[in-house]
Amino acid sequence: MLVSSVASTALPDIGAVFGPYTYLASEIAFGTVALALLVRADALRRAGKTILVLYPVAYFWDWYTLTIGVFAIRLRTGVDLLGIPIEEHLFMVVVPALVIGLHENLHGR
Repeated sequence: MLVSSVASTALPDIGAVFGPYTYLASEIAFGTVALALLVRADALRRAGKTILVLYPVAYFWDWYTLTIGVFAIRLRTGVDLLGIPIEEHLFMVVVPALVIGLHENLHGR
């Protein structure tokens, strides 16, 4: 718990600014970075294929962990799609896009 309390005091509270749109705002911010990296590396099409194949596995994993109560998301819009928050759908696209974008920019073709 020490790490949690230290992190919460050291970081700005954007939840006070964005309220229930906090998670969505963070997905848009990091998604923009991921998109820029993929465009810069000319890897948008290849990344899209990888994300499309990965998505069903990520969806099931996310749905399952939310259903059994592994975690809860407080600062979200409250909009669900197919049993999980809309923000989680974005998360399942943004995270692999960011990883692939970083990888492609570091290693190129």
